[in-house]
Amino acid sequence: MSDKPTVMVTGGAGYIGSHAVLALKDAGYGVVVIDNLVTGFDWAVPGDVPLVRGDIADQPLVEATLRDHDVRAIMHFAGSVVVPESVENPLKYYHNNSAKTRDLIESAVRVGVPHFIFSSTAATYGTPDVEAVREDTPQRPINPYGMSKLMTEHMLRDVAAAHPMNFCALRYFNVAGADPHGRTGQSTAGATHLIKVAVEAALGKRESVSIFGDDFDTPDGTGVRDYIHVSDLAAAHVLALDALIAEPGRSLTMNCGYGRGFSVLEVLDAVDRVTGGQIERVFGERRAGDPAMLVADSSLLRATVPWTPRYDNLDKIIEHALMWEKKLTELRTS
Repeated sequence: MSDKPTVMVTGGAGYIGSHAVLALKDAGYGVVVIDNLVTGFDWAVPGDVPLVRGDIADQPLVEATLRDHDVRAIMHFAGSVVVPESVENPLKYYHNNSAKTRDLIESAVRVGVPHFIFSSTAATYGTPDVEAVREDTPQRPINPYGMSKLMTEHMLRDVAAAHPMNFCALRYFNVAGADPHGRTGQSTAGATHLIKVAVEAALGKRESVSIFGDDFDTPDGTGVRDYIHVSDLAAAHVLALDALIAEPGRSLTMNCGYGRGFSVLEVLDAVDRVTGGQIERVFGERRAGDPAMLVADSSLLRATVPWTPRYDNLDKIIEHALMWEKKLTELRTS
């Protein structure tokens, strides 16, 4: 038996959450998942990991789960993540991402869970006026999604000051790829992430890929993002948890990215290169709430925990996404 504690993963049946579950298990932690399965899949949770079907705002259920499994840390991934939708339906995002998280944090405090890791986002920075975004870059979200996540960062800071809990907020840049061993990947139908959409198109699941804006102030006019492999991101979560346990009096806020940006066109060229095909590209108007460029300075993460990315390669990220997309087709037709 491992002497490492049990972690409750919210949204553990979803894309990033299911990779975190695998990373925690691989590192010897106990895991229990809570997920309402609105966008997640029960089959994404390993058979030996308890899956509690329910909502993070159901406090009696959450608190019973925390007590029954003697949970000592929460990794919180549950929430809504589509930026344009947040502009059209802000109340959904403030409800799912801010109000429900407030209830989850309250449950953690009531039960006495000492560690909390939060899935935050580079969208909290808005449109930064620097090439590489640091943690002290001003946070001025330009969409409700980013604001809903920033609210949670503030809640955690205030709660950690008032209660015996420390936290880590990890601000993700653009997450992509899939587990290299084919155990899980991005499975949500209608996902809007560029690499997911592009590999769907490469496999004939979509007719084309829409490019939202070619008039940004970037080298080729299309949006530039820092794409991080989901397994490297999951590894950062486990290392952050190790750090919280080692120093219970310290909380952390860190960027998660590689520090290198790729434009939409560069990503599509890479997919064509990996597959040997040619994706049809359809140019359209910019989407509401899209900044021109978001690239991480992740030197704080690297200085704080022993994080060494294993998949810092765009073609490798695409290969893993493609491999999962093919497997997903088999899963859905079997």
